[in-house]
Amino acid sequence: MNSNTPVHPVKPVTSVTNSIKTRRDFKRFYTLTTRWMDNDVYGHVNNVTYYSWFDTAVNQYLISEQVLDAEHGQVIGLVIETQCNYFAPVAFPDEVTVGFVVSRLGNTSVRYELGIFRNDEQVASAQGHFIHVYVDRNSRRPVPLPGELRSVLTFILSDSDDAN
Repeated sequence: MNSNTPVHPVKPVTSVTNSIKTRRDFKRFYTLTTRWMDNDVYGHVNNVTYYSWFDTAVNQYLISEQVLDAEHGQVIGLVIETQCNYFAPVAFPDEVTVGFVVSRLGNTSVRYELGIFRNDEQVASAQGHFIHVYVDRNSRRPVPLPGELRSVLTFILSDSDDAN
């Protein structure tokens, strides 16, 4: 089997199987390469790495849109919830694309839905979500989303009512 052959050997739980996402379900994409150190003793990327990919993709987008200044901004997003389902292995030297949308845009929080796509596969190898709550950097108390941030996030708001 070559590295471009879709591999989905794990039979997902039925409730999750019916909702495995494809690239069409996402509005933004961030591509990266797996690293040798991402693989664990079982020969695939360790689960903790997927959460790093989620965080990297979203924050890279926010930085590129100039609505996140991680070092000096007065308002920062803290992850308060995260979840991931795994359907197929990813391993070094695969290329990974992280697809993402905003599924909920609140007053002080944002829920992102994300998918991990191996090489050119159209069906997610893993998918999940995380929630940012935006807080004042110093007090760590929730604050309303700044207008520019809200505008950027509205641009990638899911068209689907069933994004969750």
